[in-house]
Amino acid sequence: MELRQLRYFVTVVDEGGFTKAAERLHLTQPGLSTQIRQLERELGQRLLDRGARAVTLTEVGAAVLEHARAALVAAERIGDTVQEFTGLLRGHVRVGMISGAASETFDVAGVLADFHHDHPQVGISLTEDTAEKMLAAVEHDELDIALTGLTGAPLGSGLGVQVVLQTPLVAAVASDAPIDPAESAGTIALASLVDRRLICLTKGTGIRGVFEQSCAAAGFTPTVAFEAAAPPLLLELAARGLGTAIVPALTPAEATAFGVRTLDIVEPAIHGRLALAWRIDRPLSPAAKVLLGQFRLAFGSHESDPDRDS
Repeated sequence: MELRQLRYFVTVVDEGGFTKAAERLHLTQPGLSTQIRQLERELGQRLLDRGARAVTLTEVGAAVLEHARAALVAAERIGDTVQEFTGLLRGHVRVGMISGAASETFDVAGVLADFHHDHPQVGISLTEDTAEKMLAAVEHDELDIALTGLTGAPLGSGLGVQVVLQTPLVAAVASDAPIDPAESAGTIALASLVDRRLICLTKGTGIRGVFEQSCAAAGFTPTVAFEAAAPPLLLELAARGLGTAIVPALTPAEATAFGVRTLDIVEPAIHGRLALAWRIDRPLSPAAKVLLGQFRLAFGSHESDPDRDS
């Protein structure tokens, strides 16, 4: 029994017949049929019923199919492992990142440059989009790795995440805005935002998703008057008195520079999360596995067991 015969058998089943399977395998149909018959002779059992219009599995074939698939996956993993240990990494790694995630703290360009230096034969692509789209792209196998916000929506069971940053969300208002007595302690209850004109990041971003879910749990829909893709613009709008911006926490120096004062959101406190995301329900390619490891080492982990529902 040869591994290629198992691959031929699985392909015939997947394609539903010999004609399409032969095309996919770049073989002649008689040659493919001969290989399957040879496999059946070696096993001493028919694996396929060859009808006039369709090819179906026999009872024995159905039982063998599961093991054939497992054998092919195992063979692929052996090859991947050998490539990893010999350094012969090839292929292409698809990386996604939310806008604005790259910073001194998260030196994405530096990690990618080091990886390219060590593995010049590996192609790398990098795209930017919203957190919602990044997570969907990883789930749909359109990206291998994403540096993304977590939106508060439940994550698919096939996703692995490592939270690399967690920051409280605050409400930012113009520095010269009147101070409500209820805000004298530098805090504002989430429910108190119900009547405010809010300035938020666009839909699909992690912070917007977390904020809207928290508002829904508090029993109201926030009134978003302005939205933009980057926190600095939100803060500029707030500084000009156009509303209350919902942004990640600022240092006092940052708040002064933007011309705002910030109020910690309480009852409840809300946190934004930035995380690495990848598939855990199927093996990553050797190249993607190595690059993911370098990202995880470079960015660290905010928490060892992040809540998978947020």
